[in-house]
Amino acid sequence: MFAWWARDAAYVLGYHTVRLPKYALKTAAYAPVGFVSGIARVLRWASAEDGNRALRQAAADRNDPVTWLKLDKQRERQARWRWSVLLLVSLLTGASVVTLLILDVTVPDWARWALLAVLTPLLARAGRPEDKPITDRVSQGSRYRKLTAELVRRALLSIGIPAINSAVAKDQHAISFPDEIHRDGPGHLAIVDLPFGVEAVDVVARRGKLASGMRLPLDQVWPEPAQGHPGRLALWVGYQPASKTQTPSWPLLKGGRVDVFTSFPLFVTPRMEIVNAMLIFRNWLIGGQPGSGKTFLLRLLVLAASLDPRAEIRGYALKGVGDFAVVEPVCAEYGDGQDDATIGKAAAMIKWLYQTECQQRAAKIAHYHALGMAPENKVTSELASRKGSGLHPLVVFLNEAQELFQHSEYGAEAGELCEKVIKLGRALGVILLLDTQIPDKDSLPTGITRNINTRVCMSVRDQVANDMILGTGMYRAGYRATVFEPGNDNDPGDAGWGVVVGVGKPGARRSFEVNADQAKQVVARAIEMRVAAGTMPEPDTQTRPDPPAYDLLSDLARIWPAGEDAAWNAELCERLAELRSEVYAGWRSEQLTSALKPLGVKVGPIGRRIDGKKHTRRGIYRADLAQVIAERNQNRSAD
Repeated sequence: MFAWWARDAAYVLGYHTVRLPKYALKTAAYAPVGFVSGIARVLRWASAEDGNRALRQAAADRNDPVTWLKLDKQRERQARWRWSVLLLVSLLTGASVVTLLILDVTVPDWARWALLAVLTPLLARAGRPEDKPITDRVSQGSRYRKLTAELVRRALLSIGIPAINSAVAKDQHAISFPDEIHRDGPGHLAIVDLPFGVEAVDVVARRGKLASGMRLPLDQVWPEPAQGHPGRLALWVGYQPASKTQTPSWPLLKGGRVDVFTSFPLFVTPRMEIVNAMLIFRNWLIGGQPGSGKTFLLRLLVLAASLDPRAEIRGYALKGVGDFAVVEPVCAEYGDGQDDATIGKAAAMIKWLYQTECQQRAAKIAHYHALGMAPENKVTSELASRKGSGLHPLVVFLNEAQELFQHSEYGAEAGELCEKVIKLGRALGVILLLDTQIPDKDSLPTGITRNINTRVCMSVRDQVANDMILGTGMYRAGYRATVFEPGNDNDPGDAGWGVVVGVGKPGARRSFEVNADQAKQVVARAIEMRVAAGTMPEPDTQTRPDPPAYDLLSDLARIWPAGEDAAWNAELCERLAELRSEVYAGWRSEQLTSALKPLGVKVGPIGRRIDGKKHTRRGIYRADLAQVIAERNQNRSAD
């Protein structure tokens, strides 16, 4: 607080110092005028005409001689003693001057200059026009106003909530403060109990009006629901706008490592409090218009993942400008570009991620769960560290994901598979990181937005985009990323600021900024860790491992139960696992259904009687399988 006041005082002092020549000229011009006008004012005072003359004129207009004579006698009495005082002062002044001349007293130069320095500004003040002050008004933008109870009440009454206004009209104590307003970081915090029936989210939704009522910039006023009850508001007001506040350096920039199973520093609040986040069991969606800082945040997440030597990183930057080239050395698979070939590789990665990697991991989780090493069928830090477990963290990122999801050839399937990865991969150690600058239903499949659990909405243009990223109703609840302005090369604006959902309480957060040069330092440390751990990808081999070769249709025909016209999926999965455990181990009915769908084999309910009772489960008919195999073979012969 003291530092802020010191900076403010220094600014005001400097502002007036550079204008001293201008002030001196104006003072010199107005001082003579002030001297003459001062004499005139003294004479008018001595004559006692001010005020009295107007009253006498009014009496004359009413033809009221009695009142006129009374007023005139009053003026004469006042003028008599005033002239006496003026004469006495004049005689004393004159006598003082004569005495000094007779005694030949020399007045020191410093005294003369001091007298001149005092009298000149006073005369200039008396001589200047009322609408033309000598000093200029300090122009410093929006300046901090100390938060007070009266200021908070006035602001709350101005935001247009009828329940607040009517309650305060009946009881001025309807808005109360359970705690004293106090300093909290670089600002002040007020805990406010709103009138009965008013929720804190109602005020949060009117944040713009609240800032207007306080005459402060929007990003200097941060209301949010407080702990206790729905009607308790926590109103934090910063010393300066958040966009002007210096964000601290990323704590992991110079040293340290990350464990994806624990939290690490990623954001700061408007109060400059550090907010930790996690990667494991989470999928991230970052949205915002160009210049909002989403690429920096996505790259920061990848950098954090690189500091865990166990984490395998794969990803594609579909903007094609090299924003993620710095992390390529630690990636097991990497691509950069907007061309069809790169987008096709990204689509193939998503397909491999679901159809191969997730399926194999599911089987391994089932195996370790049977051994009591995977409680709740989820990957653990111990399993991730276990050599050969195949359950190490797998971080997959897509920069400008809309380029893939909007692609005419690959988009539909990639969107469908991404949704499945989000649902299935979360418990298997698969972490999906997406960012997009076009958050709408065409470029971002609704299945993804419905199921992803961690969202960051940076600067967007409208409510639709806001709720597309954060979830339906978030805009009405007061969580509005539309208040942030995107930055550019000359002005960073609100770049890096956004509304975060899924990391503690929803609220405005700013990501740490790590530029390309700083990112190189982080990657260099990550490489050292990975070389020591033996997990560093070999140069020029950054591709997906080829899945085991198999032909599902032929394998099904090979293991088909003899003499059966239909078979349940569960039974087929057991037989497939016995045939090729490296491929089918851990497969379940749902996985078999998903694998058969693109091949054209119909999966439906099949009923059987067991011990006199009918049981129905999903399965396939041998005739349908044979028909699909025959059509495939015929097509191959034609080719």
